[in-house]
Order: sequence, then structure tokens, then C-alpha cells
Amino acid sequence: MEILYEDEDILVINKPAGLVVHPDGRTKEDSVSEWFAQKYPESKDVGEKLGEIERPGVVHRIDRETSGVLLLAKTKKGHSVLKEQFQNHEIEKVYHLFVHGQVKDDRGTINLPIGKSASDFRKWSAQRGAKGLKREAITYFEVLKRSPELGVTFVEAKPKTGRTHQIRVHFQALQNPVVADPLYAGGKPRLLGFERLALHARKVTFKDVKGGQHSVLANYPEDFQRAVDMIG
Repeated sequence: MEILYEDEDILVINKPAGLVVHPDGRTKEDSVSEWFAQKYPESKDVGEKLGEIERPGVVHRIDRETSGVLLLAKTKKGHSVLKEQFQNHEIEKVYHLFVHGQVKDDRGTINLPIGKSASDFRKWSAQRGAKGLKREAITYFEVLKRSPELGVTFVEAKPKTGRTHQIRVHFQALQNPVVADPLYAGGKPRLLGFERLALHARKVTFKDVKGGQHSVLANYPEDFQRAVDMIG
């Protein structure tokens, strides 16, 4: 696990794609929280349970197939400070992603509430027909590069809110689903050589327990860098 930042209270790692942040309680597999508890045994009680699931160090999650920056708390003070920043939308997260098609606007704001999908219990939806409580969801985005010949757009996204699958759902609602997304880009070809979701958590900005601000950048993994090189 690549450690990008560390102090007495907070840790930032570059999570590889394919690794779940914490167990789901149903299957046995490696996880970030398990690695964290082994590396920092004195911090194994830091974090909040999800039902019966222990989640050492976990303050927030990124999807299993998403790579990139992930904040972890080594102390209860660190957990409290980060949790408060997340609740107040004070932590800025920057994602880079490849989406199908050509995003129309160079930059914009996607302000579409998200509810459960009526067609698939695994999915969420920002479109008509979503069921249950719809929660506010806002994503700012900027196009970094368009490639009509490859059929993709390279995008930077900054979610203001932190809904499950938010970026994936929002770009599906624009008819530009994330490349190689098994849930939201069904039937579309896996472009640029991606065998997993083409989404990378590029940067996070947060304050430590003393109020100092930090911006931490995660390098692209090989598959993502190769795609960046392909579109020039």
C-alpha cells in the first residue's frame, strides 16, 4: 500500500483498484481496513462499526474498482476531525475519469438528486423513476481532453456531496457513463484497454487536527496512465 501522507492522527494512501475499503460481512477478502489494523494495531479500535462490521481507520469510502487517494484515521481525534470536515463539505476531493462520448460543456455543475434505482437493487439513479428518498447530489466538472476518434472524454470531477456512486450516476444521467463501468455503462465497449472502472481519486485537500491544510496527490496507476497517454 503506497502511503502518500502520514502524521500522528491521519494517514492518506493510494488505494489500488480491485481492493475493497472494508469487508461487507458476507464474503472473506482482503481489505484496506484489514491491512490498516495489521499495520497500526494500536489504532484497530478507531472508526465506527457498520452494523457488526468492524471498520478500523475508515472515515470515507471509494468504490472497490476506483483507485486513488483514501483518508484513514489513526486516532479518535483524527477520526473526529475528518468526520466533521466531511459532514461540513470542507474536504475537497478531485477525481479524474474517462467517460463515453463527448461531454457537451467544457465545464459545469451537475445538480441532480440521487435515489435508488427501480430496476436494480445494486444501482442508484439521478433520473426519472428513481425510488425512495432522493438526496441532494452536486458534482462540479471540467473537461480535460476530448477524443472524438477514440469516443471518450477525459474529465475532472469534484463532488460537493458524497453520495454512493455519485460520479458514476451523474455522468450516466448526462448520457456519458464512465468507461468500463459494469453497472452504469452496460452494453458499451470497454475502451482504452480498461479492465476496471476508469475512475481515479486524484487529489484530496483536508485539515489536520492542528488546523494545517494539506493537498495530497495520487499518481495514476499503470492502466490509467496508459489511457492518458493514448488520448495525448
